[in-house]
Amino acid sequence: MGVIRVAAAAARFGRDLEFDLRRIAKLIEDARRLGVSLLVLPDAALGGYLADLRHPDPEALPPALKPDDPLLMKVAEMAGEMVVCVGYCEADGEDRYNSAVCVSGDGVLGRHRKVHLPAGETAAYSAGDRFAAFDTPVGRLGMLIDYDKTFPESARSLALDGAEIVACLSAWPTSVTNRAPRMAQDRQARLFDLYDCARAAENQVVVVSSNQTGTMGGLRFLGQAKVVGPGGDILARTWSKAGLAVAELDVAAEIARARRVLRHLDERRPAAYRGLG
Repeated sequence: MGVIRVAAAAARFGRDLEFDLRRIAKLIEDARRLGVSLLVLPDAALGGYLADLRHPDPEALPPALKPDDPLLMKVAEMAGEMVVCVGYCEADGEDRYNSAVCVSGDGVLGRHRKVHLPAGETAAYSAGDRFAAFDTPVGRLGMLIDYDKTFPESARSLALDGAEIVACLSAWPTSVTNRAPRMAQDRQARLFDLYDCARAAENQVVVVSSNQTGTMGGLRFLGQAKVVGPGGDILARTWSKAGLAVAELDVAAEIARARRVLRHLDERRPAAYRGLG
């Protein structure tokens, strides 16, 4: 691919699907104007996230969309030559999943159902059961949603499947139980950045991490969208504000540089590891 521009979005989304679609269209338009080839939108960009992580109201859940819903196809149409990752609530019969889809004007490139569900989410969603990378016009890519990135095995599974870029879609709030007076001091603000940088560095891949901003019910989202290089360095970020974190890089060249001496994936010792099955 050579040098490309990738972008992670920080933006607010809610239950109004038409409003969400207009905001997505604006973000795609802004990214296209900046020459972006890959845009990662937040988790739950279509329909918003839960309003309460401890006791979600079953009558106030995000609208569930089928995998071939016209709104998703509309995002693919808007994407055109770009690759766009977007989160939504997926309906599969009686089950609902916190899901993400990666699209371009050619259609669906890949899908992911969130595997790791924090306590409150189990009342609203079923869990996915796999991590898989897939080929895109910007390189081989894999997706994680929110809590997935807390577990090193998640990104490692994608890296072992050949992912060069890991798209982390989030609706990640400040601490639910011990909120700090200032967002920058919040425990979750520190962890959100730590996980992004660690997952990139330990797998020597590019991480493109989006997040919601604003509030939903009792939750206040962090923002902090960013692009992290394969050495764990933050190349671009939005801090807590809405906007696009845009970085220009040659993904293959950056990964090759990071792995020039130490190649973490090749130097693993699986037989020595316990508790991974």
